[in-house]
Amino acid sequence: MKVQKRKMIYFYIVLTIAVLFVVLAIIAPIFAPHDPLETNFDRILEAPSAEYPFGTDQVGRCILSRILYGASVSLGMTSALLIIVSILGFIIGVISGLWGGMVDTLIMRITDTVLSFPDIVFAIAIVGILGPGITNTIIAFSIVWWTKYARLTRVLVWELKNNEFIQAAKMAGAGKVKIVTHYIFPNISPTLIVQFMIDIGGIMLALAGLSFLGLGVQAPTPEWGNMLNEGKAYLQTAPWLLFFPGLAIFIVVVIFNTLGDLARDVLDPKQN
Repeated sequence: MKVQKRKMIYFYIVLTIAVLFVVLAIIAPIFAPHDPLETNFDRILEAPSAEYPFGTDQVGRCILSRILYGASVSLGMTSALLIIVSILGFIIGVISGLWGGMVDTLIMRITDTVLSFPDIVFAIAIVGILGPGITNTIIAFSIVWWTKYARLTRVLVWELKNNEFIQAAKMAGAGKVKIVTHYIFPNISPTLIVQFMIDIGGIMLALAGLSFLGLGVQAPTPEWGNMLNEGKAYLQTAPWLLFFPGLAIFIVVVIFNTLGDLARDVLDPKQN
């Protein structure tokens, strides 16, 4: 009991930190000391100072301002991608789990085919076809990651659909839509929420990695992976171009990975 209470305390502490990050990303313009897109060729590659706490980049832009604005870009892309894949995966998983038979077999074969490719390699191939950019990056990862939520939802539906309360609902005349919305979803939502929270850090890292390769967010939009891509040529002469965006990615990924692990312990203890 004491262990569970301690985990609850840790969970709420980390959740508070994560919420503060989200708020900071939303209100970034208030705290940003400069325009993140404003170039100043008189202040190129300046080291951190009072005016520019994180220094300036190769065209004189404030790195701190770009990191603050980049938080909203990273958070927006991650949120959009997770919402798309979780909803799409849930719908496909429910169809597969409830209908069974040939429908289930077909969906699972498609899922297995997509899963046979490494996520990042498949995403790179799709972006290479569609072209770089925020929208195409989200589309590419959506095509790859819906499979995780589809398989998870299918397994959870299979475990529930033969339970007595589901059978009772069918005997009472409840249709498939009502069974899903009133009986299945409320029972599997804690597990899906936990998976959602666990994936936040990993998706942020994957999106930043694609931008670092030059296939994600394009300049001059401030995004952490793209900032690393622009700064890699100045590793020896201006290491702050890499250090601060890299530190931002590290801190945020650690926060959300920790939040996901604690959420699993608190919201869905049966997974432990």
